[in-house]
Amino acid sequence: QERFYESGNRANIWLVRGSQRDVVIDAGLGLRSLPEYLRDAGLLAPAGSRPLLAVATHVHFDHSGGLQHFEEVAVHSAEAAALLRGDNYEAVTWLSQREVARPPRPGWSARQFRVPPVRPSRLLQDGDVINLGDRQLTVMHMPGHSRGSICLHDKDRKILFSGDVVYDGSMIDWLPYSRISDYVASCRRLMELVDSGLVEKVLPGHFNMFGAERLYRLASNYISQAGVCHKISTCAMRSIASIALRVANSRITTQ
Repeated sequence: QERFYESGNRANIWLVRGSQRDVVIDAGLGLRSLPEYLRDAGLLAPAGSRPLLAVATHVHFDHSGGLQHFEEVAVHSAEAAALLRGDNYEAVTWLSQREVARPPRPGWSARQFRVPPVRPSRLLQDGDVINLGDRQLTVMHMPGHSRGSICLHDKDRKILFSGDVVYDGSMIDWLPYSRISDYVASCRRLMELVDSGLVEKVLPGHFNMFGAERLYRLASNYISQAGVCHKISTCAMRSIASIALRVANSRITTQ
């Protein structure tokens, strides 16, 4: 997890080391260089000896801000344009000074924080396989939280890196480009993974790991609650969030 960022938005960052390639799943805010830290900590092979790929499960700021520090970046094609133009409305950038316990440099202000434009080196689609040599990660497009949200499935080990598609908490479906009908379909797909015995452990984008039974319950609970009342309240929350994000990002742009 990202040090010095004390917030419920602090995302999990997963390092998967392979025999031919290493993968970082999600990259945090990017206030400091993650690749530099990983190498200094001895968690990566020496530079140039094994390629390092950063995969964003989606482009929200708490997952994509650190992509700027990587030479190779992969994201689902539905959100590639937003990442390329540095669209902080779609990235739902919302950072306050009190969330950052130790600023990255003197004079730094959270009001200046932006997810910078990043050109993806690889565009992902559902069913793509990221080959690490001795293990493979299969891309599963699971929209709902955002339009380009993905999970990465290690079929051999029955591990699911779920990003913000599902974690052990309330699923957020009221942001720009969230869509309840997509989320319901994605949750059904998650339940099918459990029914088929393809997932035993979930490594989510936030909070703690959990197992297949909890995954099934989280997905099924979302489906059961996604009725008319939920849709009405979500629509209202999305309108408020959209206005707040546009105002906040217009201030960032003019500063």
